[in-house]
Amino acid sequence: MRIIKYLLITKLVMIFLMGFDFSRHNVPLEDIHDGGPPKDGIPALFDPKLIPASEADFLKADDRILGLEVNGEARAYPIKILNWHELVNDRVGDKPVLVSYCPLCGTGMAFDAEVKGRRKLFGVSGKLYNSDVLFYDKETESLWSQIKMQAITGSYTGTTLKQVVLDHTTWRAWVEKHPDTKVLSLKTGYFREYERSPYRRYETSNAIYFPVSHQDHRLERKDWVLGVIIRGQTKAYPFKILEQANTPFVDQVGGQEISIHYDSANRSAWVERDGVMIPSTQAYWFAWIAFYPETKLYGE
Repeated sequence: MRIIKYLLITKLVMIFLMGFDFSRHNVPLEDIHDGGPPKDGIPALFDPKLIPASEADFLKADDRILGLEVNGEARAYPIKILNWHELVNDRVGDKPVLVSYCPLCGTGMAFDAEVKGRRKLFGVSGKLYNSDVLFYDKETESLWSQIKMQAITGSYTGTTLKQVVLDHTTWRAWVEKHPDTKVLSLKTGYFREYERSPYRRYETSNAIYFPVSHQDHRLERKDWVLGVIIRGQTKAYPFKILEQANTPFVDQVGGQEISIHYDSANRSAWVERDGVMIPSTQAYWFAWIAFYPETKLYGE
């Protein structure tokens, strides 16, 4: 018992020595784990170089991208680049945004980067919570959870991020819809093997590498789901059901009527309300259910 207590105290001391602000927190500190790379060992990108679609010859039709459109301006962020950087601090349509990707959870999520009236710049902490990337803001060094969409330590603890609509789709589908899109360039300022995925074996196995606070075996761990949150109510739509469904179809979440769309050719799903896309998240099932254990599962 004394050994366990000593190890726990040692771990907490090591966390505090990493330079982040743990003066406040709303999750147990022992649930925050080292992901391997140190702080900024995975380098975030800041206002990166962009190129027109016509010059993006490094992209194949079925390459996965995260697509973002703000005020009529479209951007494509190739996952083959995001695998190595995870965060892009950018401006789209004159709006500061944070584009994030967690390879361990399969989650691409974008956020309004203006917090309390000021643009925040974020870096990769090297730490994980529920196997999901934790980023930190450069101003206060508070840690922010991607899927939880809020700060979990530091002076910003409990402050939420506003999720922005993001497409998780193929280059073919995105450029067909947005031929004038700009694309994140390979000239990031870093030398990385962007054509090689460091997560290829992970993506094809059922294994997860880090502890999560809740598991649910109704689906396989890495089954794809579309997760949505409306008025505090969460619901997940398994891709294996969407593939067989007649989409779009109407459903209700949080007392609101929404329509669920699925593009089988490009393995992409999204949610609309009154004909307008609203934020949703494509994720591995284990990741979504770890953060939202009370989620309803479509088809049950």
